[in-house]
Amino acid sequence: MLRRLQFIALRILILFFGVSIIWVVILRFVPVWVTPYMLSRKMEAFKADEDTELFHDWEPYENISKEVALAVVASEDQNFPKHWGFDFDQIYNAVTEKRKRARGASTISQQVAKNVFLWHGRSYLRKGLEAYFTVLIELIWDKERILEVYLNVAEMGEMTFGVEAASLRFYNKSAKKLTRNEAARIAAVLPNPIKFSIKNPSAYVNRRTGQIVRQMRYLGGQKYIENL
Repeated sequence: MLRRLQFIALRILILFFGVSIIWVVILRFVPVWVTPYMLSRKMEAFKADEDTELFHDWEPYENISKEVALAVVASEDQNFPKHWGFDFDQIYNAVTEKRKRARGASTISQQVAKNVFLWHGRSYLRKGLEAYFTVLIELIWDKERILEVYLNVAEMGEMTFGVEAASLRFYNKSAKKLTRNEAARIAAVLPNPIKFSIKNPSAYVNRRTGQIVRQMRYLGGQKYIENL
């Protein structure tokens, strides 16, 4: 019986690895139209008897202003072009720094792994799977694809996913035409796009926008993400 259970467990494990690798390979080339997080947000709205409409409009990387790409790198993960999925310096700082509220140290790659392949929550299982999918996408995708997917699936306003949908809703223009300040404001709300607003920015969002613009200049502008 024990050997039979071990054999079944091994088959399940092999099946998981096979399916997950194929899944990541397919999404290397196919637009990500829906994610588990989008579906969970829709379910939350349904349970709360709120509007369940999702705003999402996939756009390829070349149709998105590079100011937005630079803004999210400057605000979320400045070592993105250099690391292999994990920023160990930031992880160490997050663990050792004494703050009332622990800060996150997730890279853009980790956020893509979580948003595209997993559910949101706190558990060792989810964190382990997040690390696994982070390694996979770093091995199978290139940096430009990772950033392209992030810019298309990250929530950037309530029930609004991706920079094209956010730009159309809040700026009435395509993401390709966003200015540096507009891009920085989108990046400024990413820590909590439900609480913070692009259309009606708070003092914090305006202050954070200015900080991000300065970081974008400090990194050298769009040249910083030119050769992803």
